[in-house]
Amino acid sequence: MSKAGALDLATGLGGKIDKSEVLSAVDKYEKYHVCYGGEEEERKSNYADMVNKYYDLVTSFYEFGWGESFHFAPRWKGESLRESIKRHEHFLALQLGLKPGHKVLDVGCGIGGPLREIARFSSTSVTGLNNNEYQITRGKELNRITGVDKTCNFVKADFMNMPLPDNTFDAVYAIEATCHAPDAYGCYKEIYRVLKPGQCFAAYEWCMTDSYDPKNQEHQKIKAEIELGDGLPDIRLTRQCLEALKKAGFEVLWEKDLATDSPIPWYLPLDKNHFSLSSFRLTALGRFVTRNMVKALEYIGLAPKGSQRVQGFLEKAAEGLVEGGRKEIFTPMYFFVARKPHNESQ
Repeated sequence: MSKAGALDLATGLGGKIDKSEVLSAVDKYEKYHVCYGGEEEERKSNYADMVNKYYDLVTSFYEFGWGESFHFAPRWKGESLRESIKRHEHFLALQLGLKPGHKVLDVGCGIGGPLREIARFSSTSVTGLNNNEYQITRGKELNRITGVDKTCNFVKADFMNMPLPDNTFDAVYAIEATCHAPDAYGCYKEIYRVLKPGQCFAAYEWCMTDSYDPKNQEHQKIKAEIELGDGLPDIRLTRQCLEALKKAGFEVLWEKDLATDSPIPWYLPLDKNHFSLSSFRLTALGRFVTRNMVKALEYIGLAPKGSQRVQGFLEKAAEGLVEGGRKEIFTPMYFFVARKPHNESQ
């Protein structure tokens, strides 16, 4: 692992939180969650604070381990993780029927990895909506480096209350982002409002599947670990997302859990028993190296106090995701395409 990589990780840890306040932010974040006595309603009512703290704390870890696109993907044999992630983004663009000149909204865009890939792939202008200042700052810099800063931009806003005019966009998408919403219907209704009539919204959602048993203690533990490690107020069932879409006014064109057809399990990069050179930082050995590097950086004062704790709950999330995937009670890629009716003028 290069010194430059370690330094980049260290300087980004904590995001916009003052380095002296990181440990306190970790304490506050953890207390939202079941593992630390937190309640679902408290997470939902304080979702903006919880999710912002989460992404300030974890964004550097994500970028260090995953690159610029923070999401999973179905994967073919012989395909690298990075290739599968790009294909997953291209697939979404194709399902939306994106054309050159289209004005597109990326809801919950992270640091803009998918935004840049989709903009270049489809020759569209993409606006990334995100409520985390650190991620937007990072995204703008990466847009400039990539050369898409003239056609792609960011808006700092809550996706439950977008400061955008009605009927603005030719297409809207969300990649593993609207799972942070405290209420799917409220989020989808805002997306419906800013989308032009006759146009489509597509998303990959994090969901519990119909195999999830809310009375099963092991299932409850897995769900709680994912919520803690991934900044989620709750994890909805696939059918709840479908119901919320229809209630918001959308016509659902098609929906499917894409995890069920993945030749290689989507959670394989996080599996302790899996080793890969191409995604080394995500493997058990890679995470061990990162853990000890963060420990050393925190010890010498380059990383803020609390950084090890962040690494710890991300490790817990990885365990929950792998177990949720193995037991087929959780999916990060419940996919749907939904259309706003032509006769809707709002």
